[in-house]
Amino acid sequence: MSVHSFPSPRMRWFLRFYTLLWVALFPFAMLYLFWRGRKDGMYREFLNERFGAYIDKPVTNGVWVHAVSLGEFRSAVPLISALLERGEKIVITNFTPAGRREARKQFPEAIANNQMSIIWVPFEFDWCFRKFFQSFRPKYGLVMEVEYWPRMIASCHKHGVPLFICNGQYPTKSFERDQGRMRAELVGGFAGVLAKSDLQADRFRSLGATNIAVTGELRFDQPIAPHLLQAAAVIKPNLLRPVVTLASVVLGEDETYIAGIKTARAAWLKAGKTPPLFIYVPRAPERFDETGALLSAAGLNVMKRSDVLGDALDLTADLAGCDVLLGDSMGEMYFYLSLADQVIVGGGFHPKGAHNVIEPLAVRKPVLVGPEIWTIEYPAFEAIEAGVVQHLQTDDDLIRALGPNALGEIKGDIDVFYAAHAGATRRTIDALPELLSAVTSR
Repeated sequence: MSVHSFPSPRMRWFLRFYTLLWVALFPFAMLYLFWRGRKDGMYREFLNERFGAYIDKPVTNGVWVHAVSLGEFRSAVPLISALLERGEKIVITNFTPAGRREARKQFPEAIANNQMSIIWVPFEFDWCFRKFFQSFRPKYGLVMEVEYWPRMIASCHKHGVPLFICNGQYPTKSFERDQGRMRAELVGGFAGVLAKSDLQADRFRSLGATNIAVTGELRFDQPIAPHLLQAAAVIKPNLLRPVVTLASVVLGEDETYIAGIKTARAAWLKAGKTPPLFIYVPRAPERFDETGALLSAAGLNVMKRSDVLGDALDLTADLAGCDVLLGDSMGEMYFYLSLADQVIVGGGFHPKGAHNVIEPLAVRKPVLVGPEIWTIEYPAFEAIEAGVVQHLQTDDDLIRALGPNALGEIKGDIDVFYAAHAGATRRTIDALPELLSAVTSR
């Protein structure tokens, strides 16, 4: 589907149906926000913004960055920083409180100086987006990763707001599933694509996109808070044993990882060695208590970060008898990763796919990931080929990798790999003028 013929007659009918579906299900959308608000009250706050109405004075004529949640926002941080340095104003839209909180935490000066607004993304109605565009008058929009919301895309196209896919990818399973479907046709509604790799660019091109630049993965340029690295450097020598960090474990993987921890511990004890300390960090904060209960029920001695570490990440208790430290905190992942001799990236033993391997590589830690890496094809394939990530296929592979003779094993050079893939922020900034010029010349 060519970008010039968007929306097609078929897409117009789909959008009518989509709107009717949203009208019918809208009460349930509101109930969802109030239900999620039981655990996180921010879901219920600033509801006016979801309807395109704003209390505070909007930041106008800026760049709109849509990062639905925490992970997408963090990938956008280096790019947002670079845009601010160039004098651009920014409006950030999120859907989840985690992303909104992190945005406010990262850019307090820009907010105070009226260079940035942080708001909820409007509901999927054209009139909500029309009011958003009238209030903020964005120059163009950057949608991070794989957020394809039909009404957002169609409203941008209708109201003349160029919307680009940024840090773009179309994972294999989604690409194969979406062939001939409306989701694939939505690509034609974007003004252009800033793709992570040549493979991803080819996929967008096969769906009709023509305004494409290959810019790489922005996560390679993510800043790391120095205090997290410093705190880990202080604590690490006092642990007196290896450390394995399980990062962003998702629901459905616990059985695999708990069995792996127990079996690995037995192998270390049998070899007459002190077993590693396992740091277990669930992906979702609402699973902290549930995960702690599962680990304890498995017979493991569990301590919580909230109980044994102070606000400054200083040890307040002895970890000598601890089998598993539960990472029940947000925003401290680089601390947990920096303590590790080996990192297991969560999601790889779940059909929904693994989370990114870049954060542990950023602190130069060897990585293990399960079989399901279709969500992180770039840079996972390249990292596996370079020998800095091990691609495990079975539970037995996991157990072997955690054993006393294999822990921390690495074949490649992380420094060389990382240097080869950094620089996506600069490439994105350089590519935007040409992509925007192609839009205005149509």
